[in-house]
Amino acid sequence: MNLHPDLALARRLERTEAEANARFVESRANLMPHSGAEWIEVAGASAMFDGVHSPCTQTFGLGMFVPLTPDDLDQIEAFYQRHQAPVAHEVCPLADVSVAGLLAKRGYRPVEYSNVMYRSISAADWVPAPIDPATTARLTAPDEWPNWVDVAVAGWNEFAEYSASMRELMEVGARRTGALSFVAERDGAMIAAGALSLGGTVALLAGASTIPTARRRGAQLALLAARLRYALDHGCDVAMMVASPGSGSQRNAERHGFRVAYTRTKWSR
Repeated sequence: MNLHPDLALARRLERTEAEANARFVESRANLMPHSGAEWIEVAGASAMFDGVHSPCTQTFGLGMFVPLTPDDLDQIEAFYQRHQAPVAHEVCPLADVSVAGLLAKRGYRPVEYSNVMYRSISAADWVPAPIDPATTARLTAPDEWPNWVDVAVAGWNEFAEYSASMRELMEVGARRTGALSFVAERDGAMIAAGALSLGGTVALLAGASTIPTARRRGAQLALLAARLRYALDHGCDVAMMVASPGSGSQRNAERHGFRVAYTRTKWSR
């Protein structure tokens, strides 16, 4: 299938990520009612509050479906002010030009970039071949989420800046509505973890990590293949992931058929 990074595709990708984050925020609200987690939709954009310091506390889809007006931005800012949280907007370059003008006028500035990557998935597409047949991947059963969280967190433990909050984030993610948690295994032991979210016919791949002692054994490739196969079997025709520009994650994704659809800018003030 020939997919082009135009506005129609961008809307599909942005909507899928917004929906995945909305389910995450709802999971937080269910598990931790005291957190005040909630989200609202304004002019087609999704504004998430998941806690003052959460990376999920931001908007998605600003200006992607209708032009942004000052009143719309007022409503979004009031939402974050009510939660005493900073305001951040993840903005696609295909968004209506009104977005950049309004944000700049109100004192926002770019603080971060991310590449949204995509590839088509169909029965005729190239499917990753295993590096080591002894490493396999599968979807976990509903009652295996604690094991999945343990493996996912173990893959991040070497990064001190993430380890403190990672367990809570992974637990909330694993228990959200529609959560699809995959593990890679070797010799009967879980060695890597990855998540999948389906939004209509778009599959969002995220949350991949491998325990340090099991790296370079094909775990991430096995997870990629298993998630793409699941997505294909459930009616998806495109997969997406998000990576830092020029990162190892981007290079790995490109090796497996992904390419950059566009580079988003996060605006804050």
